[in-house]
Amino acid sequence: MLMIAGTAGDAGAYRVLLQLSANRLRAYFRRRLAGRDADVEDLVQETLLAVHNKRASYSPSLPFTAWLHAIARYKLIDFLRREGRQAAVPLDDAPEPIVDDDSDAILAGVDVGRLLAGLSPKQAAAIRLTRIEGLSVSEAAERSGQSEPSIKVNVHRGLERLMAKVSGRR
Repeated sequence: MLMIAGTAGDAGAYRVLLQLSANRLRAYFRRRLAGRDADVEDLVQETLLAVHNKRASYSPSLPFTAWLHAIARYKLIDFLRREGRQAAVPLDDAPEPIVDDDSDAILAGVDVGRLLAGLSPKQAAAIRLTRIEGLSVSEAAERSGQSEPSIKVNVHRGLERLMAKVSGRR
């Protein structure tokens, strides 16, 4: 919502978005570059600049955090290449292939939306908040009004239903 408001001209929303993004990026880069605080800050600034310059490519139908983390991954890999190191990036952090248009991302967002629509509202919310937006269980509980154990159960049961549906068992 902050990105949408920011691109629509709401300077306050954009400032908050950049502050929250900077905090998330610092944590992301610190985990990967322990003890290199100056490099972490440089990467945070480079990534925020890229977010600003590429903001027109953001699709509001997709989670902002996924878009932000994709940019951060590319910035980290570029940094490691400049450092002359072979980048050993865990598979979870490996960049996706570059596609010339956003059609695959848009279609994936539509598919995810359709899959989540087949779940109970609480399950869909729990999965969206924790797995797509990347919130912790406590943050998701606070935002959704569910208890932390309910978030965990709804994510577990919802993912089971999604796996069954995708594999054709339901």
